[in-house]
Amino acid sequence: MFIVVGIGMLLIYGLLVFYIGRSIWKWMSPRSSRLLKALYIIVLVVVSTSFISGRFLGNLTVLNMIGSFWMALFYVLIILLPLMHLSLWLLRLIGLRRFSLEKAAGYTVLTLTLILIGYGIFNAYSPVVRSYDIKIAKKAGALDKLNIVMASDMHFGLLSGKAHAERMVKEINALNPDMVLFPGDIIDDDLDAYLRQGIDQILAGVKAPYGVYGSLGNHDRYEGEIADLINVLETSGMNILYDETLTVDGLTLVGRRDKQDKNRAELSSIMQGTDLTRPVILMDHQPNALGEAEEQGVDLVVSGHTHRGQVFPAHLITQALFENDWGYLQKGQLHSIVSSGYGFWGPPIRLGSRSEIVQIQVNFEP
Repeated sequence: MFIVVGIGMLLIYGLLVFYIGRSIWKWMSPRSSRLLKALYIIVLVVVSTSFISGRFLGNLTVLNMIGSFWMALFYVLIILLPLMHLSLWLLRLIGLRRFSLEKAAGYTVLTLTLILIGYGIFNAYSPVVRSYDIKIAKKAGALDKLNIVMASDMHFGLLSGKAHAERMVKEINALNPDMVLFPGDIIDDDLDAYLRQGIDQILAGVKAPYGVYGSLGNHDRYEGEIADLINVLETSGMNILYDETLTVDGLTLVGRRDKQDKNRAELSSIMQGTDLTRPVILMDHQPNALGEAEEQGVDLVVSGHTHRGQVFPAHLITQALFENDWGYLQKGQLHSIVSSGYGFWGPPIRLGSRSEIVQIQVNFEP
């Protein structure tokens, strides 16, 4: 079944690439030349398969970069080109000249494509700070309040690189956090790119008196042992909780494995023996176990994963899939906060979403 679905998706993708390629070729109207046409087809095939082939061929940097920007271009064109063709069809009904219309429409699509990609890159690389104030009706040792700063889905690697990491550290420290949480997708499937750019050393610059903690997401993967990946991340100054709990000055922190991890434990098992008269804060990368967290007495769960769809209209899909796909939701005593993410996956653009850092002011009022 999985193979059939995969073949079907590849077929649909191939047809869409053909549609885009044919539309661009017709708009350019080059002189008839078999050699030029053959070169155009070869370039289109290489570019349109580069994101996949780059990973299969050992994470080739050039192919991965080409593939990421192709995905951005593909997304924008697959929205604009059908609108252009529909508009042309309607205008031809009133008798306007076809050739001049097609040229003008092509330049309009080109201009809009550049504007949208530029705007999407700005949204991806210019994070905002979103703030939430919550109250937990429990006592946390000597703490009356806690300033938590959270960032998820950094996807540090090739395009979400050194400069993006330095900006994050600077902005987190400027918020004077008491505690920092990273609930998953810290790297983007490639630990070598993370280390090669020295991002591990950069993240070690995050300062928080009550510590920096993280959990793993579906893209925090490594070809070797998971313990080696955790050790590398912990050299970045964070404490990774991997189906574990930790008591921090009167409250309990819980970190879960990602939902796609087949060895993920039940939350009841992880929290066995936890003092529920004290605040419990959970890091769970995917926000799809809110009911379970509420039942187990968790007070605050922080998540990411959804990217808020990253590009319009994918947020409609994430809204359908998750009870809380972005922002704040209260469910009984449970407070759920989901970030759209600091980085991005695939195309380095965000349309309909924005890169963000989350600040959570927690007041403990028994």
